[in-house]
Amino acid sequence: MKVIQAGTEEQMQDAFNIRKKVFVGEQQVPIEIEIDEHEDNSAHFVLYDEEKPAGAGRFRILDGKGKVERICILPEYRGKGAGIQIMVDIEEYAKSLPVKELVLNSQSYAVPFYEKLGYSVVSDEFLDAGIPHRKMIKKIE
Repeated sequence: MKVIQAGTEEQMQDAFNIRKKVFVGEQQVPIEIEIDEHEDNSAHFVLYDEEKPAGAGRFRILDGKGKVERICILPEYRGKGAGIQIMVDIEEYAKSLPVKELVLNSQSYAVPFYEKLGYSVVSDEFLDAGIPHRKMIKKIE
């Protein structure tokens, strides 16, 4: 599997389609919340299994920090290292930018996944789109 930064309209649509399947379809997040006003000022990443899109994520700079968002993997690829692969590639991209800290809002059930990648919880639980989340951070060099 390979992660690419979306650079074509087709790759962007692949990212959006995965996000719609996972967040809108599985988790019932309203489409108007999932596809938002930050799409045009974000870097989008797609994980491919050969030619088939398998996962997606988004990255943007917010208040001088790298914000990792919309990390999602299709069900058939979960538990096989796909999430780690997309996170590693997004973090490598972030290291090329003038940011020293990454921040993300993890769904609460996924906190252990991000902790294994070096993120630390820095908030109490809160709701986002009706789903429990925790804010997490990680220092990068």
